[in-house]
Amino acid sequence: MEQPNQAERHQTERQQTGCQQVDCRQTSRYLIDTAVQAANAAIHEGYLVLINREHPIGQPIAPDFLVPLSSVPAIHALSDGILLERTSLRQLAALLEACQGMNEIIAVSGYRTKSEQERIYASSLAEHGAEYTARYVAWPDRSEHQTGLAIDVGKLNKDVDFIAPAFPDIGVCKRFKQLAARYGFIQRYKEGKESLTRISCEPWHFRYVGYPHAEIMERNDWCLEEYIDVLEDYPFEGDHLVFEDEWSTVEIYYAAASAGTSITGTSTTGTSTTIPLVECDRYDLSGNNRNGFIVTAFRDKGLAAYV
Repeated sequence: MEQPNQAERHQTERQQTGCQQVDCRQTSRYLIDTAVQAANAAIHEGYLVLINREHPIGQPIAPDFLVPLSSVPAIHALSDGILLERTSLRQLAALLEACQGMNEIIAVSGYRTKSEQERIYASSLAEHGAEYTARYVAWPDRSEHQTGLAIDVGKLNKDVDFIAPAFPDIGVCKRFKQLAARYGFIQRYKEGKESLTRISCEPWHFRYVGYPHAEIMERNDWCLEEYIDVLEDYPFEGDHLVFEDEWSTVEIYYAAASAGTSITGTSTTGTSTTIPLVECDRYDLSGNNRNGFIVTAFRDKGLAAYV
């Protein structure tokens, strides 16, 4: 009997497997399912979670996902013990290499606990006052730093301001900004977006959202609030947001958390959501920390995608 080819075996595996439970903190799974089952609490996990005054931290990051910057000795850090989510750190190191910034850019602040954010907020109030603090310091449990996905960077100088480090739009700092999206980072708080983010422009604050999301946001001048809104217009049942580069064609779509799920603050009721998958080679899944999930499905363009 003739043996099935690789594509036929892949399709058989899809049909037999059905769906499985997934963790939104794991990425780039290779597809063996026609659907996945995600715990509704997982809307608070993943690289696309929206954290702001209206959408607080819903699920603290597990310590196992945090890595010290000191594990990459070439990175200059303002203090010992700075942590970052593992993929974010790997991509930060790659970005610093690409822009030739290892010896000119310093990591100022990464992951913070809630108590650290409370201390920073109180200190800023005492030192700078309420107006300045409201513009530049997020409320505790509303800070992206608590996700491990945010990094503040500055120009490496003798004196570096912890709250607002200098990161001018020239030289190596400009190259960092120009290449950031390629490595999955966005400048989270841009000029002109203050009415949406509720934070003043911060040229030093970068958030990891992953590729191609960062590239899409940069090309369209969307902040994360806008992007999350846009993605809800691309449900599985309708048109999908399509991105293409030399390696892959990417379909991105939204899946609402299951009917009956109520999300208020940090509590989620309901058990799980079945998320359908398009035909693809691999996919990423992220919650949006609001009301559902974002699927990013990759179809690779041959062997070049793995180089």
